[in-house]
Amino acid sequence: MSSQKSDIPIRSNGHATPHTAGAVAVDDAPTDQQGPKPDRTNNRQQSVELDPYATPAVYYGESHAPRKPTKTRTLSSIDGKRDPTAYNAPSRRTSLDAQGALPRKFLVNVQQTLDTLLSREDTDRNFQITVEDQGPKVISLGTAASGGYRSQDVRGTYMLSNLLQELTLAQHYNRKQIVLDEARLNENPVNRLSRLIKDSFWDNLTRRIDGSNVAKVGRDPKDWTDDPHPRIYIPRGAPEQHQYYTRIAKEHPEMRLEVIWLPEKCDDPNYVRDLNEAPGLLAIEMERVPDTPAGEPDFKGLPFVVPGGRFNELYGWDSYMETLGLLVNDRADLGEAMVRHFCFCIKHYGKILNANRTYYLCRSQPPFLTDMALRVYEHIRDKPHALGFLRDSMLAAIKDYYNTWMSHPRYDEESGFTTYHADGMGVPPETEASHFEHVLNPYAEKYGMTFKEFVKAYNYGKVQEPELDAYFIHDRAVRESGHDTSYRLENKAADIATVDLNSCLYKYETDIGRTIRIFFGDKLEIPADWRGDKQKDLAYETSSTWDRRARRRRQLMEKHMWDEGKGMYFDYDVRKKEATGYESATTFWAMWAGVCTPRQAAIMVEKALPKFESHGGLTSGTEESRGAVGLSRPNRQWDYPFGWAPQQILAWTGLLRYNFDEDAQRLAYRWIYMITKAFVDFNGVVVEKYDVTRQLDPHRVTAEYGNQGADFKGVATEGFGWVNASYVYGLQMLNSHMKRALGAIIPWGTFAKGTAGDSAMEDSSQAAANAVRAGAAFRRMSLLQARPSPGQLRKDSSERSNSTVLDAHLGPHPSSDHASG
Repeated sequence: MSSQKSDIPIRSNGHATPHTAGAVAVDDAPTDQQGPKPDRTNNRQQSVELDPYATPAVYYGESHAPRKPTKTRTLSSIDGKRDPTAYNAPSRRTSLDAQGALPRKFLVNVQQTLDTLLSREDTDRNFQITVEDQGPKVISLGTAASGGYRSQDVRGTYMLSNLLQELTLAQHYNRKQIVLDEARLNENPVNRLSRLIKDSFWDNLTRRIDGSNVAKVGRDPKDWTDDPHPRIYIPRGAPEQHQYYTRIAKEHPEMRLEVIWLPEKCDDPNYVRDLNEAPGLLAIEMERVPDTPAGEPDFKGLPFVVPGGRFNELYGWDSYMETLGLLVNDRADLGEAMVRHFCFCIKHYGKILNANRTYYLCRSQPPFLTDMALRVYEHIRDKPHALGFLRDSMLAAIKDYYNTWMSHPRYDEESGFTTYHADGMGVPPETEASHFEHVLNPYAEKYGMTFKEFVKAYNYGKVQEPELDAYFIHDRAVRESGHDTSYRLENKAADIATVDLNSCLYKYETDIGRTIRIFFGDKLEIPADWRGDKQKDLAYETSSTWDRRARRRRQLMEKHMWDEGKGMYFDYDVRKKEATGYESATTFWAMWAGVCTPRQAAIMVEKALPKFESHGGLTSGTEESRGAVGLSRPNRQWDYPFGWAPQQILAWTGLLRYNFDEDAQRLAYRWIYMITKAFVDFNGVVVEKYDVTRQLDPHRVTAEYGNQGADFKGVATEGFGWVNASYVYGLQMLNSHMKRALGAIIPWGTFAKGTAGDSAMEDSSQAAANAVRAGAAFRRMSLLQARPSPGQLRKDSSERSNSTVLDAHLGPHPSSDHASG
């Protein structure tokens, strides 16, 4: 019998009884003393109507409204107007066994159960229950149907960790006693994680910036000044935001909000260096709302999804990956808002920023805007503003293409390639204080300065060290690439034309060309406010220009990056004029973008794919290319043996594009299995990156920066943005047979052996392909076998089939005249 006795009497057919912790008591409905009495005969039926998988806000908020238990005991006091002659004796109280097949529920005293659970099961005292804890792995909870007197055991790491998570959430909603469905404890883990991502994680990762929170988000945790306070910088082209935030600052002087104009050329390296003395937020897109009572213009910040962990700003390529998952979960509104933020950034800051802080004004990230916008457009195409949204997105991408990626210092005219090459002066200020100590301390000693004194002297040119200048040029380029850090790019990143960046630009070129041809009558006018320095005299764009650019880039990549013998693309060193030979999973970005021919894709699958495939998916690079690691040469987080969600997502999509459905399914299965097993064994953990070679604890990463998402108490409430996206995105590729196996935590090898020769598996590739094509994100795949000719594409867009429109962001078919040499 459970010892968790309730302090609140639970009414059963008019008789009050104490009870143990457990599920919803059958008559645990609040009574309204002033209104009609509840129909007690229906209480048992009503108690099971709540969705056991409701969001925490509903499950622990609305469904656990404060009860009003009556203290009366007699029938007459319950209803004094009741006709005594009409009295019917209450039915005999049922036992626990009488529930039959009804779902079991527990009624739990939150704090008491939480204390007991942690004291017995959390043996390493980290506020998580994992397979590494040495507790008894069992706890008894009182059942509601017995009024809390009977109990049932909850056993095993997974159910106990779920109980800890649910109790932590209930405590967050100030619940002292909860009704808990057993279904929330033994839920299929694939369903549970998918549900949490859709119903909780995305919302918990969503932010906005406006007067309601700028005092909090405007303060930079990296503000190293003597007087840290919130600052927001406004571009010259957004006077309405300057007016708005100035009003907010005057109305709330306690915020100490500083509203600052940026100059017209806000990415001058010297200016950005000086801003490090007063770091702050950069304004992003807002929407107009009804005026204030005083008649002043009012605004509300558009939402955006942050990566998670310590990353709480609008990040570049994270947002693209997140959008893929948001679209699967029918959150096109958030994807659309982030595209609009990027358009604002390009219009006013000249580029998609690494993130919206002042020290990122000179730095971008891998460009995915065209694909992101086209995918969002597929989901909002029936809305009146959809075509305008697509037009603005393409105008922004065109400006980004010319002024960020095809301009000095990123564009190398001699080779025709583009490199990552962020401007900047001195030491990147956003890094941890100790990050560069091993590099800078010898120089500080050389000049007889302290570390801080030397950093300031170097940043402002009082000491000249050409070797340090080169080091930080490459360091900023690595950070712009998003692959910080990796031996692939260390100390040479600004000289490397990477496969990933040039694949993204090829995708830009093909997407823009096809969109102009399909949606805008092969002529897209460029308004003056969307023209950058390299577009001043450019009145309009046509598709042929972009087709030629794509064809030229593809020829260059095939000539300088493609290695037929090794079956992969390699980065190209524009200074040494040779391929680097470093084996990286970014080779599959060429498949994602459509750079390679079907023959080359087949060679990549045969020769390159086995080099990267591991227990949990694709490694970022090969062990051979990384080289030996040790105390003097530590692991880098974007190298072997670590796997990242972007590499998986783009490889899956590329494989599907070239009809390698089975390979895409296998890789997706491996990645999702690894995430699910860590989620089950380690208290619901979802982290930034994984060691895909580790079978027991892949979330443990031994590299610089550690891992984001693993440090929580009781319950993980956010996951990590692009891993969340990869999970729901990858599940779309798998058939029901695979999903059931994942729910049972069956590794790929066991699943493959068990289904070898199974008739259900013989058609698994086609079944998955059909499922993929059924979704909006993958419907474009079917056109690989039935692609319209260039002549057909030039017809009026209103006459085109839906599938042709969806194919706009695929780019030219590898064998078409728009892509071939």
